[in-house]
Amino acid sequence: MAPLIKRILFATDFSACAERAMGYAVTLAAAWKAELCVMTVLELYPGMDPDYTVNKMYLDHLRTEAIRQLEAVQSRLKGDGQEITTRIEIGIPSQAVQTVAQTTAADLLVVGTHGRTGLDHVLIGSTAERVVRVAPCPVLAVKADKGGTGTTAVGSIKRIVVPIDLSSCSLDALEYATQFAKHIGASVTILHAMEPVAYGLDFSLSHAKEWKRQREYLEERLTVLSACLTSFGINTDHVLKPGMPTDSITSYVTQHGYDLMVMGTHGRRGISHILVGSIAGTMLRHAPCPVLTVRQFDFGVDYQRVVPLGGP
Repeated sequence: MAPLIKRILFATDFSACAERAMGYAVTLAAAWKAELCVMTVLELYPGMDPDYTVNKMYLDHLRTEAIRQLEAVQSRLKGDGQEITTRIEIGIPSQAVQTVAQTTAADLLVVGTHGRTGLDHVLIGSTAERVVRVAPCPVLAVKADKGGTGTTAVGSIKRIVVPIDLSSCSLDALEYATQFAKHIGASVTILHAMEPVAYGLDFSLSHAKEWKRQREYLEERLTVLSACLTSFGINTDHVLKPGMPTDSITSYVTQHGYDLMVMGTHGRRGISHILVGSIAGTMLRHAPCPVLTVRQFDFGVDYQRVVPLGGP
């Protein structure tokens, strides 16, 4: 199998959360011996003429500052032995990042996220979430570490949790996590949130038996998946946790202090995203650790899966 990660694209706005995300981008690039490209976007929205005098002055100011910041990053990383390339783009950040990820054939996109919630999230939105929905490759989103050092080492990623709902996209994310964990020597916990079943007033023994059968089926599936990863040489366990997915996943991951969450996302957009929502988006805002989302990934035609897609 070809290396999972050969080219990493790190998108930065030079904020505190982007600074911490850069720590992950740099150490992962070193661990995978991958090329690292650092980009930033001069924000300019449709309808704004870049040649208009005021807009041109605005962009010139942003470009001068971006060049200064990127040169500082390049100088700092070169001193650590990490060669990088840099890019400056103009436009809507999420769209510009998507375009560069496609044109550079990036295998991993790393971004920082402010983790906004509530009304702040509704009004301002999240570039990281928009990127996750459109990115042509897996995305690692990193929140600012309040009170932390702002950096990390890949060696600190020792425990990975992978929430799955047994859909094909979640099993693809588990497959990705398997290769990722194998390369850096991390353990994997497979987590499934068993949603409560709503019964009417006629709740009976037959309903109780149905719930028991469902739990036994899920336990069997998780046991098979754990065995597959274990046979691949990864220290693996699994957890079946009753409750609503977002609450169960967040509370469990917070309680057990994982270093990284890997999960699949359907990449819903528009009205579908508004109506259905996104567990991955919720995790970007609430998970206490970085979240690596896998919307689509081409393992190659000759790739031999570790994680089966079918049931037992």
